[in-house]
Amino acid sequence: MIESSALRSIFGLAIGAILVGCGGQSRLVAPLPPSGFPLQSQLQMDALPARIKHVVIIVQENRTPDYLFHGLRGADIAKTGVDSRGQTVPLQPVSLAAGYDLPHGHGAFVTDYDNGKLDGFDKGFPWSKRMRPFGYAPMSEARPYHEMATQYVFADHMFQSNEGPSFPAHLYLISGRATDPSLRPYIVSANPQDSIYHGNPNGCDSYKTSYVQTIDPRDGSAGPTPFPCFDPPVLSDLLEAKGTSWAFYQQGGGPGLWHPYDAVRHVRFGDDFRDIYWPSKRVLRDVAAGKLAGVTWVMPADTWADHAGRHSTTMGPSWVAAIVNAVGESKYWESTAIFVTWDDWGGWYDHVKPPIDNHYELGFRVPLIVISPYARRGYVSKRQHEFGSILAFTEEAFGILKGSLGSTDQRADDLRDAFDFTRPPRKFVQIKAPPFVAVENQHSADEDP
Repeated sequence: MIESSALRSIFGLAIGAILVGCGGQSRLVAPLPPSGFPLQSQLQMDALPARIKHVVIIVQENRTPDYLFHGLRGADIAKTGVDSRGQTVPLQPVSLAAGYDLPHGHGAFVTDYDNGKLDGFDKGFPWSKRMRPFGYAPMSEARPYHEMATQYVFADHMFQSNEGPSFPAHLYLISGRATDPSLRPYIVSANPQDSIYHGNPNGCDSYKTSYVQTIDPRDGSAGPTPFPCFDPPVLSDLLEAKGTSWAFYQQGGGPGLWHPYDAVRHVRFGDDFRDIYWPSKRVLRDVAAGKLAGVTWVMPADTWADHAGRHSTTMGPSWVAAIVNAVGESKYWESTAIFVTWDDWGGWYDHVKPPIDNHYELGFRVPLIVISPYARRGYVSKRQHEFGSILAFTEEAFGILKGSLGSTDQRADDLRDAFDFTRPPRKFVQIKAPPFVAVENQHSADEDP
């Protein structure tokens, strides 16, 4: 075990710990930033084989396994749902480009979840639209995702860490939390708002009149409404300390619901912001040029997102396939693990009851595909995963102790069941998909009605 004095010199830690209540239980964790990291002598090291030198995290938008993986063999996927009258209704084919969005803020989660009955998805809809949440993607549109899942690993018990929309979900995907010491015990529970200006008030570059709702995870009560700029420890801090390169690809500069690093003060106003790149399609050029970072997050553009709404398209699967194929056909394939996940459930029906940890964690299932030359072939993982599982795997892959963020990476598993490192790397087989054409619209996604 590494001596804590050495770790303090690496991470600038001050010795000490605080008790934090979570879900009615207390556990010992170390201080959050500015020092930010738990004492690593408290954690257990179980390093992965040194074959993974690149992790790519592709984040899509707003779908559930029941919607996107209808008919996937071996997966826990429903063909029917339960409506608010308690009646069983068949899921119907609904295009990725259906043109309407569904409520998926925290209030919508509470309604859909309905104290564990999972029968509230159609509550509040007019009679003519009540079946909208009970959909699944036609195979003609979702086939590239199914091909990835059947060639590699599909996790059918992957849950979003939060019970809410994109802004906090994306913070969880880089930090394992949506809070910081100035806000605790409250957690960001919504997308930011601005009472005066329009646009995207979603980070440190927001108008000064912007604010965001928070929640007390202990009892579900509303918390303060701070400016949406925070300072949690983030995975990139740990990577920097290990000398590992990282990159975050997003559609543009400035605030955005899918731009979490813009909401992290020490990154947005520090030297690390040089590792934020846009537009997101640049990742394809960088991989081809031999410039893949050690850890890479990739966000979509609105046009290539699976987000539902009046400007939705069917381009999402082609976009993801283009990234996977670019990496798979590059020199990086034999040293890479790719995780494809979705940031929240988007209001679509899902029949699996989430394993609630507190009044804001965990949320509904989201899909997760694990792609790697070491991923098990055609394997459906039945273990419980969450966003923190991706963080935990990445920590271990780069020699960082699991749980070093002191957040959901502590409680989450590390996705090790998805891999078999005893076998040699297998050759990449191209994912078949319609050609990806980077034609962008000028609209923002219709987030969280």
